[in-house]
Amino acid sequence: MKMNYKAPLALGLLSLALVGCSNKAIKVAEQKPSPLPKISASSSLVAIANYSVAATNAVDPLRLQLGLAQGQVFAADPKGEVTAYQGKQRIWQSKISKAGISAGAVAGEGIVVVANKKGQLFALDQATGQTKWQSQLSSAVLAPSLIQAGRVITLANDGTVFAHDISTGQQIWTYNLPKVDFSMRGTAAPVAVDPRTVLVAWANSYVYVIDTVTGIPQLQRRVSINDGRSDIQRLNDIDGEPVVAGRYLISTSYQGQLTAMDLASQQVIWSEDASSLRSPVIFDNKVFVAQSGGQLTAYDITTGQQLWQNEQLLNRRLSNPAVLGNQLVVGDLDGVLHLVDPNSGNLIGRAKTSGEVRSLRSVDQQLYVSSQKGTYSIWQNR
Repeated sequence: MKMNYKAPLALGLLSLALVGCSNKAIKVAEQKPSPLPKISASSSLVAIANYSVAATNAVDPLRLQLGLAQGQVFAADPKGEVTAYQGKQRIWQSKISKAGISAGAVAGEGIVVVANKKGQLFALDQATGQTKWQSQLSSAVLAPSLIQAGRVITLANDGTVFAHDISTGQQIWTYNLPKVDFSMRGTAAPVAVDPRTVLVAWANSYVYVIDTVTGIPQLQRRVSINDGRSDIQRLNDIDGEPVVAGRYLISTSYQGQLTAMDLASQQVIWSEDASSLRSPVIFDNKVFVAQSGGQLTAYDITTGQQLWQNEQLLNRRLSNPAVLGNQLVVGDLDGVLHLVDPNSGNLIGRAKTSGEVRSLRSVDQQLYVSSQKGTYSIWQNR
């Protein structure tokens, strides 16, 4: 029996969690966030658009995001609506699910895809918002799908990978990942390796590379280890999406390692202890990681050597880092967006959105932010 462990360790909240098949409650003390450090701001961000939806549960690690396609943005509301915008103008709005939305939005090849905790997968027409098809999956979906090579690739919370035909919604193949007894509450979204293959990371510390069209596995490799004594100490999930950059596959894990693997040889090049539930980011031959305790760390991509570590944001529940222009950006529990010099790790500016920052994406020199309070915002350098 699999029970997902809603990890208060990762969220830094005072809470109770049921672990495994027992009814034993574990109480975790809240870690006090570091106060915002004083900085001499030399860089700043400006918000160019804001979209509001319903808030998500503070202890549920949903990472809803804006879908992007052909100059439009698609906002998924946790209450079950999807809205399309061109700039600030609303193009359409569709109510699609009484059970809400827990994953999405992702847009491409003429459709917008979202899913919910009942395992319902929806594909909407990008131009009109009409439902083109929907499919019932085996369990809840907590991370966005991937649209690739005429397929919609989705990872359900029970470890089943689904591929649906993008036009008809017909299920083409499934791939079953190993069952795990304990896991963090959340999953990593599927990631494109190249135009024909997809990578899926799972709670057993393995990554899997699968042919998108046929569903035939091409690679499975363990990228993290943990020798803890108890089940909780051995939790070693990969909840942040690995990053593919040329020959490198960079992955993070909770209570595990930051690992660089050579995709050609399928060998681990280097591995460094670093606990994180967030996706890393790569820029200028450096790997940047927001660790679970709030340390922001930079590593050399070829050797794994630590270049710097900033500990001014400890216990501030950092988001994944992103790169905007030549600056590093990371969000925190108070909705603060911190600008960081990628060469030194020094804080060089900040901006403020509403609610804990859940995810950052940088596309075409714009930063796309989603928060727990239901604020989607788009930023650019001033």
